[in-house]
Amino acid sequence: MKENLTKKIIRIAVVAALYAVLTLALSWISFQFRVAEILIILCFFRKDYVYSLVIGCAIANCFSPMGVYDITFGTIATLLSALSVAFIKRIEIGLSLTVIFNALIVGAELYYVLESPFWFSCGFVAIGEFVVLVVGYFVYLGLRKNEWFLNLIGSEKTVKK
Repeated sequence: MKENLTKKIIRIAVVAALYAVLTLALSWISFQFRVAEILIILCFFRKDYVYSLVIGCAIANCFSPMGVYDITFGTIATLLSALSVAFIKRIEIGLSLTVIFNALIVGAELYYVLESPFWFSCGFVAIGEFVVLVVGYFVYLGLRKNEWFLNLIGSEKTVKK
């Protein structure tokens, strides 16, 4: 059954709002561990969640103390990450690229804006992203065959028993 446009927009908007709310509500820890990044696994199940992650990230980054730099470069890092998870068939590779994109792009942002050492900044971001995505990977392993979850998110993937 084909999903109607209104339902699709609502689903994308809800996940975008969830990303922004998780980031802002957990801002005290989001500097090191952006918990909302766990939502990137949704892109593996359905490609249009890329929109959700990018919109949610851009909204959350509007409140960043690094301003336009974070809105621009943080959102670009999320875009590249979400695309890699959505279009690479192995989620492990997509999640690994997510760590690399965020480490290099956000690390460079921290280097240029805050003048923190480049490789330290990259490592700092990589550790936080890695921790969140390892948790996300285990969540994925638990949910990848759950029919209720797959129906809830409108998964394009079929259940393999």
